Amino acid sequence: MNDLVVHAVDVRKRFGKLEVLKGVSLDVRRGETVCIIGPSGSGKTTFIRCVNHLEKIDSGRIEVNGHLIGYRERKGKLVEDSERSIARQRTQIGMVFQRFNLFPHKTALENVVEAPVQVLRVPREQAVADAERLLARVGLADKRDVYPGKLSGGQQQRVAIARALAMRPALMLFDEPTSALDPEVTGEVLTVMEELAREGMTMVVVTHEMGFARKAADRVVMMDEGVIIEEGPPEHFFEAPEHERTKRFLSKIL
Repeated sequence: MNDLVVHAVDVRKRFGKLEVLKGVSLDVRRGETVCIIGPSGSGKTTFIRCVNHLEKIDSGRIEVNGHLIGYRERKGKLVEDSERSIARQRTQIGMVFQRFNLFPHKTALENVVEAPVQVLRVPREQAVADAERLLARVGLADKRDVYPGKLSGGQQQRVAIARALAMRPALMLFDEPTSALDPEVTGEVLTVMEELAREGMTMVVVTHEMGFARKAADRVVMMDEGVIIEEGPPEHFFEAPEHERTKRFLSKIL
């Protein structure tokens, strides 16, 4: 069990009468890249938002690095954890959203430096050196003093990736990180993500980019109507899917 970074068991989530997750179980091992695909409304985004407790689950359990996320056990029941404890757990989990969520009044460098200094109490000098290294890693060394408004969407998303990496997370979550981007800059973000996968970063990626899933994923997971209906290595998944729903979905997008 000790190489499990994500251990999700029978996770359920409703919004009012709509049951969005209907018992999702998924394990992700250290160094593994798992791509979650499926039609809109299948529960993909809700699931990864539950993994870092941006959404509360109704039942089931999610552990990251062996620790319950968002809850603790009391007398055999799960009770919601304190905000402070949840914030501490989230420092282990990097999240990259569809929209970049950068601070518009801070430069690329300042966006990356902010959380390590404020949350991890990293000395500013070290945080700046780390941020410069990370911006170089995502191909933006020359944009350190540029504000988000002057960056392309692809550049902003790469700053967002550098910002998430600055917290040295055990796990990176990506929620359709290229869906808001123009096709010509999508590639530059996917290249950075492929490099992270090769370097052994543990990643869960919700994506419509099948080329990326084929190339970078160790495992592809298909969700439909709030459940996982099929999973397997990309070569099996794209060449010989077993489930009719998976075949139909792939035939529309490949």
